[in-house]
Amino acid sequence: MKLFDVYPLFDVNIVKGKGCRVWDDQGQEYLDLYGGHAVISIGHSHPHYITKVTEQLNRIGFYSNSVINRLQVELAERLGRISGYDDYQLFLINSGAEANENALKLASFTNGRTRVLSCEKAFHGRTSLAVEVTNNPKIIAPINDNAHVTYLPLNDLPAWEAELQKGDVCAVILECIQGVGGIRMATAEFAQGLAAACKRNGTLLICDEIQCGYGRSGKFFAHQWLGIRPDIITVAKGIANGFPMGAVLIGPDFKPVYGQLGTTFGGNHLACAAALAVLDVMESEGLVENAHLVGEYLIERLSQLRAGQIAACGQSIIREVRGRGMMIGIDLECPHKDIRQPLIYQEHCFTGCAGTNMLRLLPPLCLSKDDADLFMEKFEKVLSAAKV
Repeated sequence: MKLFDVYPLFDVNIVKGKGCRVWDDQGQEYLDLYGGHAVISIGHSHPHYITKVTEQLNRIGFYSNSVINRLQVELAERLGRISGYDDYQLFLINSGAEANENALKLASFTNGRTRVLSCEKAFHGRTSLAVEVTNNPKIIAPINDNAHVTYLPLNDLPAWEAELQKGDVCAVILECIQGVGGIRMATAEFAQGLAAACKRNGTLLICDEIQCGYGRSGKFFAHQWLGIRPDIITVAKGIANGFPMGAVLIGPDFKPVYGQLGTTFGGNHLACAAALAVLDVMESEGLVENAHLVGEYLIERLSQLRAGQIAACGQSIIREVRGRGMMIGIDLECPHKDIRQPLIYQEHCFTGCAGTNMLRLLPPLCLSKDDADLFMEKFEKVLSAAKV
């Protein structure tokens, strides 16, 4: 048997990590500004994380959700306090796509409606409902194309208000910073107007914080920059620093009904131990604040680089820098592969990408200013050698 080939792979076998560094099987060190696609929140192989997960595994790794799991209760209380949502309810599952699936189902159970509004360029997952609200027809199978979703431009408030006024919209699902869509940010005016229109029309507002949440933007949730309070919040990725986990934060007005939602593996003992260790480190090391300070420093450095016209063939390579905290997009004149590949193979630095022309920086939240400066050295070197 061989692997089903669904991803184009770089010819690198990563076998070890520490902080913002990873190593391949040849002993080569890499600076990690990708974070395993925004998953590594507290850094690779953090000693506290290793200790807590190991201790839990030595006790019990899994038992079913048919019995009390005090770790789930502790996680709900801690997450509520740290995030500012202590009056919300927590449902634990295994992934971001599952979080969005359950959020959309819960919204539909609540108001009985079937239509959803989603953003152009949105990405919410690859499972049934999650992929249906993802604006990419290439990954929506015919069985998932059920005409439930209307896609609208980000920040075009009149377009959203016009659809909401029809009175048949179950839910709005929104990434306040789009990831796959190219680090496009909702404005406060748009987000506040949208939240008010949802309330007027009996529509539930879901904020997808799977990539932009959990401290990455420099606040615990990206929507907290915008002055809104959604009905439902979905999280995953950074919640357990690489252990598969997702969650739905559900507003206090929702009443649970036995049998509507459920999970086998969600919120298991080992996952909860990992998630609690993440919160320990985020608090003790001030990682949300660090994401804000170092992220803004890196954005400033990149903006200065763009303004300084680092050029090839007499033309600036960087068209735009956008983002918040440690979720940064660098829009390039050239295909991102022309920069990303030499960054990996020659400068030994991992980044992400979006579309055809954007590099995405999604580093662990412990990235230091020294690490940011080192990335800039590597990046400038690659840009200087690039052909546009």
